[in-house]
Amino acid sequence: MATVYNSQLDAYSLYHKNKENSSSSLNGPALPALGHALAGSTGAAISNLAIYPLDLVITRLQVQRQLRKSSSFPEEGEYEGVLDAFSQIYNKEGGLSAFYTGVLQDTGKSIVDSFLFFLFYNYLRTNRLQKNGTNTTTLPVLDELTVGALAGACSKFFTTPISNIVTRKQTASMLSARNSYPFAEPSVSDIVKSIRAEKGIQGFWSGYSASLILTLNPSITFFLYEFFKRSLVPRAQRDDPGAKITFFMAAISKSIASTITYPFSLAKARAQTSSSPPVNVDSAQELREDVYGVSNTSDAKKATSDAEKIARKSTVFATILNIYRTEGASALYEGVFGEILKGFFSHGITMIVKESVHKLIIQAYYMILKALNKYPSPAQLADQAGQAVSEGYEVV
Repeated sequence: MATVYNSQLDAYSLYHKNKENSSSSLNGPALPALGHALAGSTGAAISNLAIYPLDLVITRLQVQRQLRKSSSFPEEGEYEGVLDAFSQIYNKEGGLSAFYTGVLQDTGKSIVDSFLFFLFYNYLRTNRLQKNGTNTTTLPVLDELTVGALAGACSKFFTTPISNIVTRKQTASMLSARNSYPFAEPSVSDIVKSIRAEKGIQGFWSGYSASLILTLNPSITFFLYEFFKRSLVPRAQRDDPGAKITFFMAAISKSIASTITYPFSLAKARAQTSSSPPVNVDSAQELREDVYGVSNTSDAKKATSDAEKIARKSTVFATILNIYRTEGASALYEGVFGEILKGFFSHGITMIVKESVHKLIIQAYYMILKALNKYPSPAQLADQAGQAVSEGYEVV
């Protein structure tokens, strides 16, 4: 699948999350981590539904060269680009419903991914603050981004199996066309059986190593955003550039970051549609037996083990290098225009949805507190406001 942006906090939100929490505490108690997770998951689900057709098109563009019977020439029915893909899918596969193949599974994955990300982020960030041994509620920018990347890696570990199922669903009609048999949309159980038969249990984590690289995307987005802000915005307006300028700078930064990491997104999609296991176990076993036959020593065992580890770690980079050598540099960016569009749309939808959902969650939270007689008294709210101001002075 293409890179999932809405299922995680973007870098700008990571950096300013504490400011939002401090400002909200002036009007009432801060929303707990579970509330942030719920708000983020709801926003992710809505955003995912809105941009899913574009996500499906991007995935198909990423894998279509891999599905060729001959890698040298385009086959009949291949998509020439994003618009052609939309046209062919609509006309040949049953209209609008074809664009939502696998949408339930993908939306579920987005909800789980976002929910886990918020929880992991809060847990890791709290631990980091405690290790610093200070009373401050903020972390340095690099620490914030590192915590975000680690939280993304943790959440992706649990959702990559679902991602594999979604990618197979999105490309099922292409596989049936390649094998010249009537198309019948596979069920989730059919896909699970297929992946296990082809790759074993490890096959459900195909593309996970690429996902780890893609967790750097928010960090790249953040640094590009800061670069544009310092280059284009007057110094007096940098603290508050305005909603429109902030949106365009963040959306452009996201699009550029997605372009930089796009080859890894493509490699991930191809790994998930491939029927080959991430590492050829039979070949590794043969290599081990050959080495043992020559010299059954501890050095030989260690050398073989190290070689296998290197092979596993270099899988993603080897895939990208192989695509570059056999298909050319352009193949690494097949469908990138759709990814750029997705970056703009997803960012805009996220900004709109996040604010609305966040307000609703906070209002519901306050109503529950009042119903349970646990809402802070005016004196307690005043104390919270004083603490927030004091923390603000400490940060400055």
